Amino acid sequence: EVQLVESGGGLVQPGRSLRLSCAASGFTFSTYVIGWVRQAPGQGLEWVSLIDSTERITKYADSVKGRFTISRDNAKNTLYLQMNSLKPEDTAVYYCNIRIWGVDYWGQGTQVTVSS
Repeated sequence: EVQLVESGGGLVQPGRSLRLSCAASGFTFSTYVIGWVRQAPGQGLEWVSLIDSTERITKYADSVKGRFTISRDNAKNTLYLQMNSLKPEDTAVYYCNIRIWGVDYWGQGTQVTVSS
């Protein structure tokens, strides 16, 4: 069974940083592209970032480019998202996301709130 468990969210002031983690199990983590999506209050899902299995390829939404860094530890089956210079518009529930054989999987999400 595919399981994704996000953690690391919280309430932070604008300009501060947070590091999200996603612990994965139930599939061969090291062989898949995996990423992050988010959902702001009252909005649809927004793609944030992805990383390939070898960490050589990373991609970011324009809204987070230069501020967020995605990484993974294949030995620990864990995905990370380092978020710097956070803005109020980054407030959302963040989910790690993987597609396996055409099926999308998400975890329960972790809430990030950026407010003074």
